[in-house]
Amino acid sequence: MRLVAFTGGKGGVGKSLLAANTAIAMAMNGRRTVLFDADLQLANIDVMLGLKPEHNLQSVVLGEKSLRDILLEGPGGVKIVTGGSALNGLMNAGPKRMATFLDQLESLNNVADIVVFDTGSGLDQRVMTFLRIAHEVVLVTTPDPTSVTDAYATLKVLLKKQPDVAVSVLANFVRNEDEARHIFATLNAISREFLGYSLRSLGHVHADLEALQSIRSRKALVVNQPESMAARDIRRVATALAAGPAPLTKLNAAS
Repeated sequence: MRLVAFTGGKGGVGKSLLAANTAIAMAMNGRRTVLFDADLQLANIDVMLGLKPEHNLQSVVLGEKSLRDILLEGPGGVKIVTGGSALNGLMNAGPKRMATFLDQLESLNNVADIVVFDTGSGLDQRVMTFLRIAHEVVLVTTPDPTSVTDAYATLKVLLKKQPDVAVSVLANFVRNEDEARHIFATLNAISREFLGYSLRSLGHVHADLEALQSIRSRKALVVNQPESMAARDIRRVATALAAGPAPLTKLNAAS
């Protein structure tokens, strides 16, 4: 079972939309996929997809349910672990309870080939917990210079704590392929020079009004607008992600 975490240095980069629809696209392609809403403060996958779960992560943290108990059937055959918004039981969970909770991830081995974490934004300790256990981290950024700067800050902290993790860059809200290539080239050049690591490009997703409309309608983009530009991009991302991470290359110039 592979653990893949979607994250972004800041909010507003479209991370949850990409995580959800990439997981759904992988499930539609025959991969046993669990979408895990790991934003412990502002979980919103259930709202985004128009779902009404009976139980969520709070029940797991409180010891009332197991992770497998709360799995919800989602669009395209994806299984979903929902979070709920601003749950005190999750936000205030101590290290021992969080460790017990994370141990339960092993119980998903029999139902999932890939678990996709949609983490919170920023560098909160609980965000870093999910990033550190992931086999691959998908770093979502946009053409906004502050987004690229924040993505680099996240990368720097992550690599200090988990230097062997594979990190991929996914450019969102781009106008064209050239813009996406520029974003990746900028981040990769800075990472190589100052962190000594070469990154992987996971591709890009075009700015698309249909993607925003899917959020408003609370429906999965890749299911309901499969021929939209963003949906086609996301299917390509899902195919690349399902193929597995490329090894993260450590350079001699690390500092």
